[in-house]
Amino acid sequence: MHDRTNTIAGWVLFGGIAALGLSIVTTKYFHGEEPETPGFVIEGGEEAGGGDTGPSFTALLAAADVAKGEAVFKKCTACHTINAGGANGIGPNLYGVVGKPHGAHAGFSFSAALKGVPGNWDFDALDAWLKSPKKYAPGTLMSFAGLSSAEDRANLVAYLNSQGSNLPLPAAPAEEAAPEGNEASAGEPADPAATNDADAQADGPAAGAVSTQSATAND
Repeated sequence: MHDRTNTIAGWVLFGGIAALGLSIVTTKYFHGEEPETPGFVIEGGEEAGGGDTGPSFTALLAAADVAKGEAVFKKCTACHTINAGGANGIGPNLYGVVGKPHGAHAGFSFSAALKGVPGNWDFDALDAWLKSPKKYAPGTLMSFAGLSSAEDRANLVAYLNSQGSNLPLPAAPAEEAAPEGNEASAGEPADPAATNDADAQADGPAAGAVSTQSATAND
């Protein structure tokens, strides 16, 4: 009986030693060391994926579709009117806003944040404003989050420009082809309408607000 117990103990000990040896060998051959330079390092986090990779705003504006811009403007009508002599609402009337100084629409009380932005509502200013009002004029009362689509912004700016401003649209860069989907209007003299989309809840170009280039808004 004693011999049998010793035999069992011996096999258990042998099994433990064998397992330990196997573990050492496995570690030796399959150990993964941390590389000096990690693969898949993403620098800049949010910025890395936030850049525009499509056609430039200038190219989009040159090929803008005013009718599509009018459809986008429907997002703005809760706060803005755009007809000549139209009343101010939560935001200012936007007729003829493209090219005008910031916060200059008569009879509307603009926020200090928007009035403090120098320059006019040119096309580029409108593009930046419509993309993110809060980044363009920190502290603005405009609650609209912005239009993420550059094409929507270009179409909207073109529509705003056609409503009382009628500034000449920029020519598309020679190296850029007209964006697909807007070819039909690429050859038309663009009338991007200007935007006074004042801080939506009391300031600049509202919800449907337009994009960049020559528009100067009354927000």
